[in-house]
Amino acid sequence: MPIEEKQPDHPAFETPYAWIGGEERVHALVNRFYDLMDLEPAYAQLRATHGSTLDDARQKLFWFLCGWLGGPDHYQSRFGHPRLRARHMPFAIGIKERDQWVACMDQAMGETGVPQDLRARLKESFMGTADWMRNKGV
Repeated sequence: MPIEEKQPDHPAFETPYAWIGGEERVHALVNRFYDLMDLEPAYAQLRATHGSTLDDARQKLFWFLCGWLGGPDHYQSRFGHPRLRARHMPFAIGIKERDQWVACMDQAMGETGVPQDLRARLKESFMGTADWMRNKGV
């Protein structure tokens, strides 16, 4: 998902990973995402799908997002192809879970200072992926 157009308020970046600020910023985003999921009542249904601890999910999302954003392929080097839909099939994912996931990630992006142009692009991509992960009607 290379960022091709130049914006006057920031230099051109080769990848969203570079635009977001690299590994440290991806880590901050993932940590805030899971902290919000754990704390905010608005994400309770989403949180319930994750079991008693978020540690494993937190680490795997960090590894995945680094590569997905155009940085190091930490996830693939450990586990191979992500096969996102297959790996999420054991979890009931409907419209509420999709919407809570995207809202939580959008809030985390806002709170960790993801640039607005990038945030909008990522939110659109996250929504497409989250919708594709749905495996129940509601």
